[in-house]
Amino acid sequence: MYVCNCNGIREREVRAAIEAGAKRPVEVFIACETRAQCARCVCDMRQMIDDHGEALRYAAE
Repeated sequence: MYVCNCNGIREREVRAAIEAGAKRPVEVFIACETRAQCARCVCDMRQMIDDHGEALRYAAE
């Protein structure tokens, strides 16, 4: 599934960037060698980053 239609960034690419340490959408764009255009995907990226952090917290318990 595409997260960012403007840049063709797929969900798996966002997840890979987050796994590699991206904590903000701008870091996801840098990891994908792109930059925000319309920025409609930023909210989805933030949610994915938050979900990842939440999963790590539960895994650590």
